[in-house]
Amino acid sequence: MKISYNWLKQFIKIDWTPEQTGELLTDLGLEVEGIETYQSVKGGLEGIVIGNVLTCVKHPNADKLKLTTVDVGGETPLQIVCGAPNVAAGQKVPVATIGTTLYTAEGESWTIKKGKIRGEESHGMICAEDELGLGQSHDGIMVLDESIAVGTLASEVFEIENDHVFEIGLTPNRADAMSHLGVARDLKAGLVQKDISLELITPSLSAFHVDNRLLKIEVDVKNKELAPRYCGVTISGLKVAESPKWLQHRLKAIGLTPINNIVDATNYVLHDLGQPLHAFDTTKITGHKIEVKTVKAGTKFITLDGVERTLSEEDLMICDAEKPMCIAGIFGGINSGVSESTTSIFLESAYFNPVSIRKSAKRHGLNTDASFRFERGIDPNMTELALKRAALLIQEIAGGEVTSDIVDFYPNKIEDFQVRLSFDNAKKLIGEEIPKDIIKSILTSLEIKVNNVTETGLGLTVPAYRNDVQREADIIEEILRVYGYNNIKTTEKLNASISSSTRFEDHKIQNIVGNQLASQGFYEMLANSLTTPSYISLSEELKDEHNITILNPLSNDLSVLRQSLLFSGLETVSYNLNRKQLDLKLFEFGKTYHDFKGKHIENKHLTLFSTGNQNSDSWLSSNKKSEFFYLKGTIFSILERVGISRFQESPITSDLFSEGLELSLSKMKLVSFGLVKKSILKHFDISQEIIFADFNWDTVLDIVKRNKILFKAIPKYPEVRRDFALLLDDNISFKDIYSIANKTEKQLLKNVSLFDVYQGKNLPQGKKSYAVSFTLQDEHKTLTDKQIDKIMNTLQSNFEKELGAELR
Repeated sequence: MKISYNWLKQFIKIDWTPEQTGELLTDLGLEVEGIETYQSVKGGLEGIVIGNVLTCVKHPNADKLKLTTVDVGGETPLQIVCGAPNVAAGQKVPVATIGTTLYTAEGESWTIKKGKIRGEESHGMICAEDELGLGQSHDGIMVLDESIAVGTLASEVFEIENDHVFEIGLTPNRADAMSHLGVARDLKAGLVQKDISLELITPSLSAFHVDNRLLKIEVDVKNKELAPRYCGVTISGLKVAESPKWLQHRLKAIGLTPINNIVDATNYVLHDLGQPLHAFDTTKITGHKIEVKTVKAGTKFITLDGVERTLSEEDLMICDAEKPMCIAGIFGGINSGVSESTTSIFLESAYFNPVSIRKSAKRHGLNTDASFRFERGIDPNMTELALKRAALLIQEIAGGEVTSDIVDFYPNKIEDFQVRLSFDNAKKLIGEEIPKDIIKSILTSLEIKVNNVTETGLGLTVPAYRNDVQREADIIEEILRVYGYNNIKTTEKLNASISSSTRFEDHKIQNIVGNQLASQGFYEMLANSLTTPSYISLSEELKDEHNITILNPLSNDLSVLRQSLLFSGLETVSYNLNRKQLDLKLFEFGKTYHDFKGKHIENKHLTLFSTGNQNSDSWLSSNKKSEFFYLKGTIFSILERVGISRFQESPITSDLFSEGLELSLSKMKLVSFGLVKKSILKHFDISQEIIFADFNWDTVLDIVKRNKILFKAIPKYPEVRRDFALLLDDNISFKDIYSIANKTEKQLLKNVSLFDVYQGKNLPQGKKSYAVSFTLQDEHKTLTDKQIDKIMNTLQSNFEKELGAELR
């Protein structure tokens, strides 16, 4: 939000520098993010003085140039070569002296230098109005009034506005500060705490009166819930023209483009008092009647920007007897506004329901200065005052007469807020006791009325325009921001409580797993829980009836809560792949959301994504692609790290995968992982393989909490390793060998591992060779060769009987 310092000083006559004022505003909670300089004429006419042309003769070496001498108040006149056809002796003219910087219409700068033009020296330039930025004409030099003294600065002759503009980062709750008046109120309160008492100057409305009652517009508010207050008045006999310079400067300083005197007046009052206004051409109001109501859903309406919009049955509209004219509080219609031919207007000032305005603005993708204020809640008691202020301003700059009484529909007055403040609670929240007289002074300076005072607290009335101050805590916050956060001393004693928690807390297990994944080269991501409902069509597992729909979505692409973390993750993968990040290892802790017959369920998940190479290129080792078994090893290491070492494997059943596995324990599914279907990848424009794992994190946590960890001493006696090279059928897996080995020897067999697989020449058709190692150990004594040989012979015999294996 932009605030003009010159404009602000119309409300409060402060003589501080802009920097000092900006610091105080920031301390008050109106954070000044920057201060810009505004000049109505770029450069401020610095270096331009008024001169008197003493002589003017034809240039000896050029037919179209003149050689002049000009008195600019210096010791000697200046010789200046001028090409303007209207230059003549005896004229008072603006002169740009040597070193003056001028600006083109595009904003490019150039400097006046001493030089020679066709052999004659020139010590400055006599200027046209476009060269000074004072107009568009370049027909000749500017000829000024003869009464102006020689040497007078041009900035003193012309209406030059030099201003400073504060860029304030306004928080959404501070609807009361969305105007120069609102900022001035806060500034006054801040100055009071610095023992500077300045009066808040509000515009006088005593001159407002009804001239006649020749143009009455009937107002019928059919929906008083959406329009609690609606005011209006007619003004006739006005003339639409360009606004006066002072008004244009005010609007330009805060980044607005002047349009005409009527529209500019409404925009001025909007930023002056914070009350949006709208002017309707009365000749375009059919039936001389205004109806404030909703219309049928599907009604077409063309707004001022020329866009045809489809209205909702919830949109509040300003209508005449036949048609809608304006989306209330947001945007006017294309055929109801003020034009050059307008001579009479109906001026509207209203208070609309903030929620209704917010929904309509988002529904139609509109964000205007008016909607910005209405949807945050304006001052309901400013409505009539702002109407009178605008009417007087329009009469001042456009003429005309007030030709009707003010219509003021206000059936149920919006009351001020009653709040009780406890001194003890204020001390507890602030951490320091502020003297009671200072508290009362601060509240009074904020226009919060003190109704009664007791030893324990205050009874207060908060004005309706402070809709963010309705609780005791809000009052304390107001006291603190005006008193000054920097004035609160830091306590020398710090009190803290130690919470009791187990090592199985969710965040602790997450940190353990997250650190492990990070050490393996995975990056954590955080995707949006909001997603598009169209992803339902990518899987039969996901049902439309299970979607949880957002009531007021920002867009259709973010209108439901996700049922799976896969699709939001693939969006991230696709985003990175499109930026040439082809080797990705990502993980995310997040939730899925389902609606099961009206019951909303949240489930926590851990997901992994892997694609491209396992590691970055290195001269030390050749790179390997991320593949199924790589991710499988990562998953097993996660489960082992959290203490889950035994589980069952089964083929994947989810239609999200082309192939994969599910790991479960006692019928509880722990994790599903595998290759994502190509049809799903195609939807995200992904051409390379993606390996995906989805942990049911809630189930993992539940098992971890119930898991009993046993500790035992490291055996004193050595391990023994023996290897078999087994010739097997192609259809036999290592899992079969592992299972038979553990059933054969349950006591002394500690580990079975596969360290080599061979398929190729020198082997019979349909056969493969597995190199398997077996680790044996007795924890109580050293194994003998006899014991070892017996175990290995038994293993060999069982492999031959059950698997048809042969030793190679």
